[in-house]
Amino acid sequence: MLQGNQTISEFFLLGLTVVSEQQQLIFVLFLCMYLVTMVGNLLIILAIVNDAHLHSPMYFFLANLSFTDICFTSTTVPKMLADIQSQSPVISFAGCLTQMYFFMLLVDLDNFLLAAMAYDRYIAICYPLHYAALLSLKRCALLVVTPWVVCNLLSVLHLGLLGLLNFCDQREIPHFFCDLEPILRLACSDTQINDLTILVIGGAVIFIPFTFICVSYCLIGCTVLRIPSAKGKWKTFSTCGSHFLAVSLFYGSISGVYFLPSSAYSAERDKVAAIMYTVVTPMMNPFIYSLRNKDMKGAVRRLLIRKTYFWIW
Repeated sequence: MLQGNQTISEFFLLGLTVVSEQQQLIFVLFLCMYLVTMVGNLLIILAIVNDAHLHSPMYFFLANLSFTDICFTSTTVPKMLADIQSQSPVISFAGCLTQMYFFMLLVDLDNFLLAAMAYDRYIAICYPLHYAALLSLKRCALLVVTPWVVCNLLSVLHLGLLGLLNFCDQREIPHFFCDLEPILRLACSDTQINDLTILVIGGAVIFIPFTFICVSYCLIGCTVLRIPSAKGKWKTFSTCGSHFLAVSLFYGSISGVYFLPSSAYSAERDKVAAIMYTVVTPMMNPFIYSLRNKDMKGAVRRLLIRKTYFWIW
């Protein structure tokens, strides 16, 4: 990446706009949220792996989502915590590219995993007799591996186009991590190709899974409405209530960044929305999927009892 005829070696992350007296409070708050995210998602993964009753497509996708959330949060929050404590929140050029790569990879992967989970609920409710055939182990693996490959290629594409730009003297990024939109605003050269790529390809990565989720829930709703008893309707729809809540939280926050025109860009609004989907959503997912799911609550309880017994003896 060039600055005129010179190579840029580092950027400065301006981070969150807080007064110095509040920095320690913000540090403790985000540290606690990060630890809750790590422990909660790790408990879900361990509970699914150790409980044979949860070895089904639904929980296979959930375990992958929890793993993605762990990686997703670890891409941004530890650096943010270090910067809050530091007087010089510098990130190297290579570190910035690495952070952007993993951030774009994991946020796109979250989209596809949520779509795969919607597909699982659609098959389970609309075609229960064909559930095992339509969601075999091979097909489930394909629904996870394919997004990994696609998202890797898309992340490399964005970074490749970014590397072609020239940058001005301004190296301050008004964000707490290296995101594509703030970086592009530091460029001196024309960013039309980058903006078009974000609009077309980035928009498709968000819009296609989101549309698939909406269509799946419309079909699920039609199936549920045909159930004669109110109790049956509620019981059937409650099986996908957790996923619906997680989808609403994720897309509700991400739309504040990516679904608005660039002319309406606001650094402060971008930071707030980014905190929602990089910190709050991954932290809330373990509670959403465990508190509303008896099988998951039972598996986590058995895991904790087993580990406690092992530590005592």
